[in-house]
Amino acid sequence: MEPTKQTIVLVDDDRNILTSVQMTLEAEGFTVHTYTDGESALHGLMSRPADLAVLDIKMPRMDGMELLQRLRARSQLPVIFLSSKDEEVDQLMGLRLGADDYITKPFSQRLLLERIRALLRRNELTRNEAVGANPAGNMVRGNLSLDETRHQCLWHGRDIQLTVTEFLLVKALATRPGLVKSRDQLIDAAYGENIYVDDRTIDSHIKRVRKKFRQVDEDFNQIETLYGIGYRYKEE
Repeated sequence: MEPTKQTIVLVDDDRNILTSVQMTLEAEGFTVHTYTDGESALHGLMSRPADLAVLDIKMPRMDGMELLQRLRARSQLPVIFLSSKDEEVDQLMGLRLGADDYITKPFSQRLLLERIRALLRRNELTRNEAVGANPAGNMVRGNLSLDETRHQCLWHGRDIQLTVTEFLLVKALATRPGLVKSRDQLIDAAYGENIYVDDRTIDSHIKRVRKKFRQVDEDFNQIETLYGIGYRYKEE
């Protein structure tokens, strides 16, 4: 039996980009659905689930930011943003809203392909670990509970909705409380080796993780910043 093809959604109002990227991904064995605006993409994603989405930021009818917000209210689908080099603020905002990665235009299709593969590998690894996980061995650190089987994070028993990237960052920090993790170590934990991600990406993810925890506990301060060094999960 042939393995099921993974599905990628591309959303961009530039039809030249859609066509060229679609051809590249289909040549690599992916199923590709394309949309030219955020509104049609949202309807499409609700009716035809995908494994990953690549979103442009500037689009008609619904921009990438609003589309991401609406997606995050429904799912933790891995998302890569496409943005112009002069849209740094948009890149950071996208990460804070829950994007897993971003690539600046003009971009190398080989780079986009590697980023897509890296995110899909992480998701597959997380699922495989969950299948073989022993529920009794799930991580508990004081008020924090991580259940890989269900991709569930609890704080004081309350559910924290994390993306795959955010979940892996929390896991990496909480695995050894008290020890400092550099940004490079966190990049490797969340993205895998040989994938270049700017330090600001990790900083934005950590800010979003803290915000999510503080929405259920305004006194949450377990993730400490050591300026110029990295981050640490406080020992209980």
